[in-house]
Amino acid sequence: MTPADRGPVGEPRATAGRSRTTVHPGAWWLWALSLGTAATRTSNPLLLALLISASAYVVATHRADTPTARAYPAFAKLALAVLLVRLFFAVALGSPVPGTHTLLTLPEVPLPHWAQGIRLGGRVTAEALVFAVYDGLRLATLLICVGAANALAGPSRLLKSLPGALYETGVAVVVALTFAPHLIADVQRLRAARRLRGRPDRGLPGLLQVGLPVLEGALERSVALAAAMEARGYGRSAVVPARVRRTTAALTLGGLLGVCAGTYGLLTAEGGSYGVPLLLAGVAAALAGLRLGGRRSLRTRYRPDPWDVRAWLVTGSGAAVAALLSLASARDPEALHPGVVPLVTPALPLWPAAAVLLALVPAFAVPKEPS
Repeated sequence: MTPADRGPVGEPRATAGRSRTTVHPGAWWLWALSLGTAATRTSNPLLLALLISASAYVVATHRADTPTARAYPAFAKLALAVLLVRLFFAVALGSPVPGTHTLLTLPEVPLPHWAQGIRLGGRVTAEALVFAVYDGLRLATLLICVGAANALAGPSRLLKSLPGALYETGVAVVVALTFAPHLIADVQRLRAARRLRGRPDRGLPGLLQVGLPVLEGALERSVALAAAMEARGYGRSAVVPARVRRTTAALTLGGLLGVCAGTYGLLTAEGGSYGVPLLLAGVAAALAGLRLGGRRSLRTRYRPDPWDVRAWLVTGSGAAVAALLSLASARDPEALHPGVVPLVTPALPLWPAAAVLLALVPAFAVPKEPS
């Protein structure tokens, strides 16, 4: 290879060219969280299933072979478990939703007078079960969207782009989020090793034999991570004047209070006049506080991810889905929230469904990232 074939730092130009296909991790997280926001605006199972299918398709076409990407099936299983738990509570503890279609009647356990409003057992109606399915499916969709964000952009990549003022918090969150994928990988590795040795890997005996090595590996990984972070100078801070620290604290706290007050104003009919200005002022103050707070964190970024047109495209597609479903929820609430009393068959509203399909834009307009 000749010097002309190398990049500015001595690496092959093919490798340098591949890095330009990387989409900013914040764009993937904003895309996924926007889909989760859209899921909270509807209880229509058809629209929720469409959101799950769209996010799953983008994950299937763009995820890399990393531990966080391999954890996506675990998020799907967790979402299914949440749905089943919601159904179990609806059957065992009853539901406030009245119904006339009785499916079965369980023995009811009498409770003391101080537990009024709570019952164990009793009549289980179809209306209560359908309401539980709608409610559980909405939360399951939100969990799957978070799993999609982990699969498309690992939290460790996102950490590089955080403002300096949030760096310590970001480190703690990233360590917590990356613990689960490594734990799942250890469990799979140990179960495969036990199967090769002809030992049980399922049931209580298998769980006990696998759990102890997994816990030991997690503790060793934590100690090694702490030593590596200390050796690399994590936690260093620059000397910042007291005046700058007080200004930073005031801007950040005031900005967050402004965001909360502005959001409350947007959610209430009386605060429509002051909600938007207060929200914008709060966001501006919070960003200024984060900018000043970043001065005390001595950080360098190795090959920072650029925020380019593809990042705007990914973020815009998710934001469009959230905005259009919020608009549809306000204009046609019956279509996005099908009734359960009386029971009606949910219909697929056309233009909200078309809005959900905008979530598929990254699958076709953004090239797959290199492994």
